[in-house]
Amino acid sequence: MADGALRVLAPAKINLHLAVGGIRPDGYHDVVTVLHALAFGDTVTIRPATRFAFVCDGMPDLSPEDNLAWRAAHQMAARLGRRLDVAIAVDKRIPAGGGLGGASADAAAVITGLAAMWGLPAHSAETVAIARELGADVPFFLTGGCALFSGRGDVLERGLRALEAPIVLVKPTPPVHTAEAYRMFDALPPAPTRPADAILAALEAGDAQRVAAGLFNNLTGAAVSLVPDVGKVIDDLRRSPGVAGAAVAGSGSTVFGVCVDASAAERVMRAARDNGLWAAATSTVAHGCLIEPL
Repeated sequence: MADGALRVLAPAKINLHLAVGGIRPDGYHDVVTVLHALAFGDTVTIRPATRFAFVCDGMPDLSPEDNLAWRAAHQMAARLGRRLDVAIAVDKRIPAGGGLGGASADAAAVITGLAAMWGLPAHSAETVAIARELGADVPFFLTGGCALFSGRGDVLERGLRALEAPIVLVKPTPPVHTAEAYRMFDALPPAPTRPADAILAALEAGDAQRVAAGLFNNLTGAAVSLVPDVGKVIDDLRRSPGVAGAAVAGSGSTVFGVCVDASAAERVMRAARDNGLWAAATSTVAHGCLIEPL
């Protein structure tokens, strides 16, 4: 670390399995999901400072107080009784409204970075509790890799064997906001669900082809209803040579493809960009938020 400063990688995520059920007494939906972290993501830099400062490049229309990373910093300081004498800079690459967990990853990166700066365990009961208060996906990013979650998507059931696979991400221009996706999900005829057994077995075997064949997301209909281009991107990816399987990431609007090799991911990415779409080629990783030396 230079002068006590640190940089944290905030990985994006995909849902290999997402089964949304009924509405719980607390107003959230029951969720069973298998999350996997990606090499692609945002970067959060934290430096000692005389007063708190926060900037988020790439999100010009969002006030700091509405930013989940900003809220993470303040909750960490309040819960741990610390003075917030840091400057935080978030370099956004993960697109908003894409279902890739960018806001949650940034919040987890702030928790991870402040814990390290303040000499605390990054995965303590306190930091996990703060993460759960901030959002359903935030606890996942503290450890990352691959994991099974239940509850409203925030209860860790168990860590899973991480997959080694090239991934392509393709996002139509319109975003899908999570709350809108769930409202649409409730308005549509009940979407069928299924257990995660097939994906869990494929991951245990380390079989990327079986994982690709077993991808499941019953929020897909809601995402397509809100952004019809999501359906077109799914069809295009499934027809693309070198893509073994494709599904919507979270509530969308990003669609991801599990590819047979890195060159296929690059080829599909270039084709999508040529068609005016946001796209990235990446891979799955076995870690969550990761501190890098400065």
